[in-house]
Amino acid sequence: MISFALIGAAGYVAPRHMKAIKAIGGDLKVAFDPNDSVGVIDSYFPEANFFVEFERFDRHIDKLRRRHEKIDYISICSPNYLHDAHCRFALRSDADAICEKPLVLNPWNIDGLAEIQNDTGRRISTILQLRLHPAIRALKEKIAASPRNDISLDLTYITARGRWYHSSWKGDEPKSGGVATNIGVHLFDMLAFVFGPAQRNVVHLRQRERAAGYLECGRARIRWFLSVDRNDLPSTISKQKTTYRSILLNGEEIEFSDGFADLHTRSYEEILAGRGFGLDDVRPSVEIVSNFRSRAEEPHVGDRHPFAQRHLS
Repeated sequence: MISFALIGAAGYVAPRHMKAIKAIGGDLKVAFDPNDSVGVIDSYFPEANFFVEFERFDRHIDKLRRRHEKIDYISICSPNYLHDAHCRFALRSDADAICEKPLVLNPWNIDGLAEIQNDTGRRISTILQLRLHPAIRALKEKIAASPRNDISLDLTYITARGRWYHSSWKGDEPKSGGVATNIGVHLFDMLAFVFGPAQRNVVHLRQRERAAGYLECGRARIRWFLSVDRNDLPSTISKQKTTYRSILLNGEEIEFSDGFADLHTRSYEEILAGRGFGLDDVRPSVEIVSNFRSRAEEPHVGDRHPFAQRHLS
């Protein structure tokens, strides 16, 4: 049986990893989180050891290794700014890493991980689940077969968050990378996957609650808008839903609201089959968000997303 450890067991996304480990027949041996609100483990692996101090978790991982019961994979669901360090820990513990997005906050961190990956012979895989979404795969095939060079796309993603969000590490830009990174990096990965790496990256709006900009990727001109503010939800759904996703391709809606339920399990299946997404795969999206954070706002350059207009002076 394939054995797993989990870093960040109390986080929002951790149950998806537990579910995936269970679904592929793995065994979660040990988990760590400074927060002890991890009762969800009982639904999947009630016998898993659990630690709230990283030092004790580290010692337990080392003890298993010396007993020749080493961990095969360490899954990482910690805050974004810790992913780099926790990937290094996994590889130095003679385990492969499965890391949530964003793998790192800046592209030069990828170079450092590549070095330790080569030194240890272990592998880092990251969760880029939209690449496995049937609608996105169909879109990629459609674009590849199209001769058009005037592709226009509007991407909108609004996911309402309460006041807690800005009091947590997610609202701290040095730790999360800000809204564009924290809720948008998987969408930027999807754009680079479908259309190609970004050649132009314009910042229209960068606020605590929202971000917007303009990208040119391959043959596509892309206007995008991201928000965690409930007030940005369209009035037609604001009373019923807290999330709104939309992709308009040349004015035509691409439906991808459904089909997300089992994508983490699919991701684990692909990783175990040797088809996981590695360091080279993650670089284009990390470059987009890192570049976005480093640029000054240019609200009057490039095409602006309609949802951003109300916030632009």
